Amino acid sequence: MQGDLRTVDDVAAAFCDVVADAWAARPGELFTIALSGGETARRCYEALAARAGSPVDWSEVRVVWGDERCVPLDHEDSNHRLAQEALLRSVGPVAEIHPMQCDVADAYDRLVARLDLDVIHLGLGPDAHTASLFPESPALDAPAGRFVVPNEDPLGTNPRPRLTFTTTAIAAGRTVVVTVEGEDKREALDRVRAGEDVPAARIDRPGVVWLTDRAAAGS
Repeated sequence: MQGDLRTVDDVAAAFCDVVADAWAARPGELFTIALSGGETARRCYEALAARAGSPVDWSEVRVVWGDERCVPLDHEDSNHRLAQEALLRSVGPVAEIHPMQCDVADAYDRLVARLDLDVIHLGLGPDAHTASLFPESPALDAPAGRFVVPNEDPLGTNPRPRLTFTTTAIAAGRTVVVTVEGEDKREALDRVRAGEDVPAARIDRPGVVWLTDRAAAGS
């Protein structure tokens, strides 16, 4: 594993620290963060919204998503809805919000291609997927110039068609942070550590921060 693996007592709190560090190092006027989904992401966003003294000025933040299911934005499975509930409704107006919707895949690809991505937040599935890059799925072999593509899980483990960042988009992030919680993620994390050709290992590079609790790390 090339990335920075940190086993921490509180993944959500450590995530907030990573975002604060990225904010302090931002080079541009707008700070762009790509959000994720899932229960670990929810805890991270709730912690970010609740953190007293956070340096982040949300009026200078641009929000995009790294993946999304092809459902209405207010659907219970929507990553957009999760972010609204856990974070965006609490932090006040942000500079820009760009919902990821499956009917505008090409437009979203062009948007992401022109952005400076300060933080990309990712998770890790039990099958070692990240974003919506699933084992054996076509998005893993997307052309190098493509940043966002439609994708589905060919093994059927993860339902619903999706849009997802490609490995090209993820590699463009100044800070890429992967949050991993729970014993059910231990095998997937071990496979990344071992260098197996699983989707999450495709994003492993110097500068990727892996935040894992002790249950996932096996310690």
